[in-house]
Amino acid sequence: MFPTDFLIFLQIILFLFITPGPPRIVIVSHTLNYGIKKSIWTAFGDISANLCQGILVVFFIGTFLSDNTNILQALKWAGILYIIYLAYDTYTSRIKIIKSKNKNLKSVFSFYRDGFLVAGLSPKSIIFFGTIFTSFIDFTSNYTIQFFILIITYISLDFLTLMIYAFAANKVSIWLKDNPKVLNTISACVLIIIAIYVAVSKSY
Repeated sequence: MFPTDFLIFLQIILFLFITPGPPRIVIVSHTLNYGIKKSIWTAFGDISANLCQGILVVFFIGTFLSDNTNILQALKWAGILYIIYLAYDTYTSRIKIIKSKNKNLKSVFSFYRDGFLVAGLSPKSIIFFGTIFTSFIDFTSNYTIQFFILIITYISLDFLTLMIYAFAANKVSIWLKDNPKVLNTISACVLIIIAIYVAVSKSY
C-alpha cells in the first residue's frame, strides 16, 4: 500500500533538507577543506545514520525513546560535543596537511564516521522519525512496504540536497583555496555557532 499523503511528506522533508543544519554544515566544511570527492563519504554516513534511525524508531524503540526524554537529552549533548570536536578538527586540519604535505591524513572512514555521528546523534532526527515520519504510515495495512517507500524517498532526497550543498561549497572553494586558514576559521566558527544553537534550543 502506498503511504498516505505522500506529496505532503515530500514537501515537509524538502523544507527540512534545504534548511542549513549540522549535517549540511559538516559536508560544506569537508568540501572546502578536502574536496568534493571526500565529502561524498560524509553524505553516505549521513544517510546511513538516517536509515538506521528510521528502522530503529519505526520497528523497535520509538515508544521507548518518546517516553525517556533523558536519553534524547544525552544524545543532544553528545551531538553538541562531537560538533565542537569537528570544529577543532576543521580549524587545525589544513595546517597539519600543509606541514606534512600529505593530503590523505584523514581517511575515507573518518569522513563517513563524521557524517554518521552528526546525523545519528541528532535527537531531532529521532523525533522526526518517531512522530512526523510514522504519521504517514498506515499501520493497519502492510506498513513495511510503506516504510521502504518513505525511507528510500527520504535518504535519496537527503543525499541529493547534501551534494547540492557540497557542489556549491566546491565552487566557493575556487576563490578561497589560496587562503586555507580563512577557510578553516570560517568553517570552525559556523560549526561552533551550530553547536551553541543546538545547546540553547528547547529540551526534549
